[in-house]
Amino acid sequence: MKRILTGYLKPYYLKMSIGFLVKFTGTVMDLCIPWILAYMIDTVTPRHKQKQIFLWGIVMIVCSIMAVSFNIIANRMASRVASDVMQVIRYDLYEKTIYLSERQVDNLSKPTLISRLTSDTYNLHQVIARIQRLGVRAPILLAGGIVVTMTLEPRLSAILICLMPLLALVMVIVTKRSVPMFTKLQLAVDDFVRLVREDIAGIRVIKALSKGDYERERFDEINQTVVERERKAGMTSAVINPSMNVILNLGLVLVILAGAYLVNRGETQVGKILAFMTYFTIILNAMMSISRMFVMISKGMASAERVVAVLDASDELLEEMADAEERRDSMVEFDHVSFSYNKGENNLEDISFRLNKGETLGIIGETGSGKSTIVNLLMRFYDVDQGSIWIDGQKIQTMGLEELRRKFGVVFQNDAIFAKSILENVDMGRDLDETQIQEALLYARATEFVSQKGGDIRSMLDIKGANLSGGQKQRILIARALAAHPKILILDDSSSALDYKTDAALRKEIRDHFSDTTCVIVAQRISSIMHSDHILVLEDGKAVAYGTHEELMKSCQIYQEISNSQMGAA
Repeated sequence: MKRILTGYLKPYYLKMSIGFLVKFTGTVMDLCIPWILAYMIDTVTPRHKQKQIFLWGIVMIVCSIMAVSFNIIANRMASRVASDVMQVIRYDLYEKTIYLSERQVDNLSKPTLISRLTSDTYNLHQVIARIQRLGVRAPILLAGGIVVTMTLEPRLSAILICLMPLLALVMVIVTKRSVPMFTKLQLAVDDFVRLVREDIAGIRVIKALSKGDYERERFDEINQTVVERERKAGMTSAVINPSMNVILNLGLVLVILAGAYLVNRGETQVGKILAFMTYFTIILNAMMSISRMFVMISKGMASAERVVAVLDASDELLEEMADAEERRDSMVEFDHVSFSYNKGENNLEDISFRLNKGETLGIIGETGSGKSTIVNLLMRFYDVDQGSIWIDGQKIQTMGLEELRRKFGVVFQNDAIFAKSILENVDMGRDLDETQIQEALLYARATEFVSQKGGDIRSMLDIKGANLSGGQKQRILIARALAAHPKILILDDSSSALDYKTDAALRKEIRDHFSDTTCVIVAQRISSIMHSDHILVLEDGKAVAYGTHEELMKSCQIYQEISNSQMGAA
């Protein structure tokens, strides 16, 4: 929470101070009204001077109007500051999330990142706004009410002062217990978000396998956990208000009894007792507001810890100083690279290959052999454990991430189609002109189905390309990768949904129009990579063979088996 208060609220200290001053003024006006009423009852009314009664009545009205006006202004200022602060926090949190390494994303998990960006930031917004609205008003009403009651009738104030330690004890105990409960609740919300995200993404699979009942049971289980933790945290927090009500109402009864006794004895006046009871109610409301603020702060502290954990995450993918003499003439090079996702058994072991400008590497192997891991390392989503990777003659760690990734056009497995137009999905904010977009669609063999949509590249696509076939999605994604004429093109199983004829035509377009582009093609089909300059065969993260199609057909049994199973012995 300290990071939020000092780092993000500091630029708004002046605005907050002005808001606190305005709120202070409005609160003081509120405190004046019962005192004026008591003065009118005990002093002005007995004199029967209508002019003074009218004058003091106007004073009460003016104080009321000023109190309302100042409080409205202060509340609006508080809302503005809270919204502005949260805009910055959300931006920084989103920016940090975007640049987390894939290892950090794996450790945190995507659902928890989503809930930190949504529900946790909402909780923080509520806390910042509530502190500004009640952080000044409630303590002033409490302290001011106590001071005024002591001035009005010190003997009755003793009752109130005796109750204060009990009220404080209730708040401390409940707050101390509720903070860890709200932390556990947010963890349950993370699991809930993960399940909903998975089920919505895989809803067609669930329907196809008739697993609705199974997923419903999973949902009910996690939903029940969330409900139980919400209930437990809520019931713990709910103790505050009733407990304080009992204590303060008991005090109010004692005040009424003692006040009636003093009035009967002629030791005090009715106006003072009425004012005292009004101030007692003000103090009651102030204590209730403070208790609610403590509950909100409990939730906010739990959320702040989760937000700050992301904001303070170390930058794993650091840029190293480049050695001017340490350059290579290759475009893409793996030099004895080993890597493990979990720092245990290697997912890649001692992988080496070298590509010059304009050359193509095909990568093939069984599922889990490490093909996509090579792509992840090329894009520097992870850093290698051993060895080195060189891009455009430069060691990958000496390049800025943006500089590095601008060199690539890439299509990942299960890549994303956004709920935007065809043009926007291909452009992706790179400010490409329409001619470049049209050319990319042509090279990706996507113009045919675009024309079926009226030939308008501004036609809208559904989220995840739900209104496209598998092959159409892949062609849009390939067009996105080709549009900026990258130095290095990576196609990770990007033609699995294409028929052989379209796949062959697409590869021809790439050879004809992107001859200077270095290509890395990950594929399950021999036909997609057989014309590559080099082919890397992987098995269990190890390179079992490297060469051309003709060479591998003679020397690599695994490659021969894959080829024969797909293309026949011929």
